[in-house]
Amino acid sequence: MSRIGRKAIPLPKGTTVTLKGERIVVKGAKGELETPLMPGIAVAIEDSRVLVSRDNDEKQTCAWHGMTRALVANMVTGVTEGFQKTLEIVGVGWRAQMQGKKLVLSLGYSHPVEYDPPEGIEIVVENPIKFIVKGIDKQIVGETCAIIRSFRPPEPYHGKGIRYQNEQIIRKAGKTGAK
Repeated sequence: MSRIGRKAIPLPKGTTVTLKGERIVVKGAKGELETPLMPGIAVAIEDSRVLVSRDNDEKQTCAWHGMTRALVANMVTGVTEGFQKTLEIVGVGWRAQMQGKKLVLSLGYSHPVEYDPPEGIEIVVENPIKFIVKGIDKQIVGETCAIIRSFRPPEPYHGKGIRYQNEQIIRKAGKTGAK
């Protein structure tokens, strides 16, 4: 049996989990999230805990068992605490700023790069080279960060680019010189 799948998910106060047909809906202080229920997977809510179980031991059902439990746990965390990732810009003259809800990045191109965040995502610029992406859905927060990072990924020779906070970039040595 899946080690992750059989762990119970504790529900904090003010958080509710309901089943609407083939969907799991989690409501909390920060909002509401839902995900589809995979075939062969059952969800039970009892004593402020959520238990995920499966009908059989097929390989695909076992995989869905652990995945469903992880998705529900992430939804519970998201609607109670939320998720956030911090991005840093490394490069001379490169900066980030907000114009309304739009993130505007100056990344050494001949034009500024503008990014409209998806619904439910908030971007907070702490200083011109550091900003935070916040939201209740872990997948959308990670995807948004990956899109922003793709505008100028860190390069291995000088280390310039957009990187996650505390990300280690493996540096390469440059050319050694001509004879």
